[in-house]
Amino acid sequence: MIDVVSYVFFGVGIFFWFWGTSHLVGKRSVLFKLHSLSVADTLGSILIVVGLLIRIPSRWPLLTLAILSLAIWNTMLGYVLAHCSSEEQENQTEFPTSTL
Repeated sequence: MIDVVSYVFFGVGIFFWFWGTSHLVGKRSVLFKLHSLSVADTLGSILIVVGLLIRIPSRWPLLTLAILSLAIWNTMLGYVLAHCSSEEQENQTEFPTSTL
């Protein structure tokens, strides 16, 4: 029974990986594509690690650290990307540069 539950977590995690990647083909903005990719990738990766946690409960400290690292790192990376892109757009609209 534990094997079946862990395989379900693996399958759902891989589904989220592919689902997030499928949004890259759309006609939305780059930031929307990056956001959907990072959210789906984070959720998929966490579900895969939870599947490993169910399968190998003796490694719970390491796998819990992996889950926390995935959640914190990907969230911070999303904020940094959004902040950098908003500054770049503001700088381009306020101070247009011309090349000679």
